[in-house]
Amino acid sequence: MSSEMKALSYINGKWISEHCEPAAVFNPYTAEQIGTQYVATEELAEEAIEAAFQAKKSIAAIPAHKRAAILKQAALTLKAEKEGFAQLISRELGKPLKNTRDEVDRSIETLELSGEEAKRLFGETLPGDASKRGTDSIAMTFKVPVGVIGAITPFNAPLNLICHKIGPAFAAGNTVVLKPAPQTPLIAAELLKLLHRSGFPEQAIQMVLGGVEIGRQIVKDHRVNLISFTGSVKGGDNIARTAGMKKVLLELGGNGSTIVHHDADLKRAAVLCAKTGYSNSGQSCISVQRIYVHEQVVSEFVGLLKDEVTNVRIGDPLSIESDVGCLVDREAAKRVEAWIKEAADLGAEIVCGGERRGATIVPAVLLSPPKQAKVVCEEVFGPVVSIIPYRDIDEAVKETNDSPYGLQAGLFTNQFDLVQKLVRDLEVGGVVLNGTSNFRLDHWPYGGIKNSGIGREGPRFAAEEMTETKMVVIQQLTKSLS
Repeated sequence: MSSEMKALSYINGKWISEHCEPAAVFNPYTAEQIGTQYVATEELAEEAIEAAFQAKKSIAAIPAHKRAAILKQAALTLKAEKEGFAQLISRELGKPLKNTRDEVDRSIETLELSGEEAKRLFGETLPGDASKRGTDSIAMTFKVPVGVIGAITPFNAPLNLICHKIGPAFAAGNTVVLKPAPQTPLIAAELLKLLHRSGFPEQAIQMVLGGVEIGRQIVKDHRVNLISFTGSVKGGDNIARTAGMKKVLLELGGNGSTIVHHDADLKRAAVLCAKTGYSNSGQSCISVQRIYVHEQVVSEFVGLLKDEVTNVRIGDPLSIESDVGCLVDREAAKRVEAWIKEAADLGAEIVCGGERRGATIVPAVLLSPPKQAKVVCEEVFGPVVSIIPYRDIDEAVKETNDSPYGLQAGLFTNQFDLVQKLVRDLEVGGVVLNGTSNFRLDHWPYGGIKNSGIGREGPRFAAEEMTETKMVVIQQLTKSLS
């Protein structure tokens, strides 16, 4: 991969720059230009949608074993090119190399899993004689592709989250119109080139570079059968209102709660909260944000977490020694800086960190911010965690649930009866026991409730969502017509 790169839209088998508006792509850590993207017009987006629509039958006709083989070859190709992809993500996003190497590993796994799921789209048989009218009949179901998938992806995991869209979509026999995040177009273009080298049909994926207007055009088009979106609650709400009569899969925001009870292993909790609250500068929808700590142990926990956080290494994302790089851009860092100041003005104690250096925020720990502070009630999407003391466990559950979000929660305790209670009571899509909210494996069903989304990701679950169930009824010819 060259030092100065170009990201072009890919439409109808061609890389397109003509009639497109060039826009610089910057390394957010160094502020140097590392490439140029060419933003598509509405006319090109129309061409991409039509190409995907025209190709959907030919892509659906590819046998499952061939789709599986192509996806597994893509995983092998990505494995061979792992380091180049990891370094590009670090340069384009400011994400530390140790994290981007992990993201590439996860992307390899996501493609492998998608290949396996191509062979697992099963139906079932349903005897008719469960009903008196159905005697001597039987129904069979099988899965068919929905058709055209509109995939809109965010910047924070720019490789793996694209793989989570296109992998299951192709596994299920669909075509895709991809619109990657405008902050990270280079990695999307390089992935598409890799997929072509791995045997992906040219017409399987169209890619259109652009912003909100291009996304809206894809969402509202009647030829697009399903929208798979990962991003903000505002974006998801707009998509749900615009999509009309089509399926939507929405993986949205969160303000992850982790509960540390008085019987918890406090050292383990502090280590994991530090590790998962600041990775990718907190730019993850399940990142640790609110830590509810029992008042009996809050002083000890604050000291342990402060020790861990002050040892976090901040620096060049391309250095393997760095734990934290920077946010996606300077404006994002300024917003997080302002939210920290607001919390302090409302009475929170800044235990450590919070200073801004360009696009970098020094990892911050806040103590006792009020619930109306943005760092508590909204999604920070930055390297800030807040410790909030509680007196009894019902209070911690109530405060966790008193949120428009419901993605994942963590719980540290050794009481099994308490675990049983909280697994029922916490209003989230996933509960991590003796771990933080920020833990996800790519083959698990991932998603939330309330404003955190609709549907579940993970190749098995996404592929299921990206199909329709078709039924065939067989009646015996000897059945009486009287």
